[in-house]
Amino acid sequence: MEDKVLVLDIDGTLTNSRKEISPGTKAGLIDIMERGHKIILASGRPTPGMRRYEEELELEKYGGYLISFNGARIVECRTGDIVYQRTLPLMLLPGFYGFAKRNGCGLVTYLGDEVISAFEPDRYIELEARINGMPIRQVRDFLGFVDFDINKCLMTAEPERAAVLEKELQEKYGNVASIYRSEPFFIEVMPKNVDKASSLDKMLETIGMTREDAVCCGDGFNDVSMIRYAGIGVAMGNAQPAVKEAADYITATNDEDGLVQVIDRFILNGQEQV
Repeated sequence: MEDKVLVLDIDGTLTNSRKEISPGTKAGLIDIMERGHKIILASGRPTPGMRRYEEELELEKYGGYLISFNGARIVECRTGDIVYQRTLPLMLLPGFYGFAKRNGCGLVTYLGDEVISAFEPDRYIELEARINGMPIRQVRDFLGFVDFDINKCLMTAEPERAAVLEKELQEKYGNVASIYRSEPFFIEVMPKNVDKASSLDKMLETIGMTREDAVCCGDGFNDVSMIRYAGIGVAMGNAQPAVKEAADYITATNDEDGLVQVIDRFILNGQEQV
């Protein structure tokens, strides 16, 4: 049986609606790691927001990796080292800040274990902080405060409004940054040409594996790149319609242990056809 690498988004994929890894999913993942297969967690979350799941799956023990910030940073779990990183040019921040202020968007970036907010946090920023287990620090002078390397900014707005603002941002800044939604209300602002697929490509090369060895699973807009890239791209049953359209296979939902179905079909059985 050839070794595979299972690449998993976290929210809506690895975790159920309660943001927990179900016992069945956890047992299945531990089983394949003990058989020599690799697991990479790939999320829009900041790295600290992924630690809970890294620890629960014992990725340090099994030699896993974290792709955080939608691909802007890769961390080797065994050593804790950052093995790859891309940063957003700080000269772009005034433009993003002005856009967010004019349009009433939330705007955050990250420093260590904190979410740094440019304005009074809205409910979506509060959600971002809560799911990552990170406190919010609202700063009076956002542009003056952020003088350090950042992997991404996150803008927030109501879903219908966010869809419009995403397109406006892409038209204005698409030549200097990667801009896309991870959730209907989250607009990710990333370094140019950074997404989960591009970072996964670099990651696989370093561990001597190829895209044909990868089974990538996700449910959100920001998972489409790696689902299209993978040897087998899987959409969860709860995925956005655009994600399902991009996938080779649609599994059960995150509340129905959809990943167990993926493990059984594409890793333990070694099937190649979808």
